[in-house]
Amino acid sequence: MNDTFDKIEGLSDHVKEYINTRVEITKLRIAEKTSLVIGNFIAVGIIALLFLFVLVFGSIAGAWALSEWIGQPYSGFLIVAGIYLLLGIIVWVARGRLIRFPVMNAIIRMLHKKDDDEDHR
Repeated sequence: MNDTFDKIEGLSDHVKEYINTRVEITKLRIAEKTSLVIGNFIAVGIIALLFLFVLVFGSIAGAWALSEWIGQPYSGFLIVAGIYLLLGIIVWVARGRLIRFPVMNAIIRMLHKKDDDEDHR
């Protein structure tokens, strides 16, 4: 009888240890996926900031060149501003297709990438 209770107690200890191990593994996977997503967002943010600088300085240079070509000091800047206004309206109208869905799909791919790799082993 005592032998049976000892086995049940040992089994109970193993089940508790297994559950605790699974909880720790889950925490580590969540931390890994979260750090992957945050790291990718930081990298994309830095690259976007660099492209923003290129866009701003390129726009100023282009507006200045247009102003020189047309002969009016303000005309090139108005043309460039109009182009950005038109682009902004296009992006706003198509924001779901151009921004929302690609970002959501990228996040989902990042979160499930590790799971797909584990399934192929």
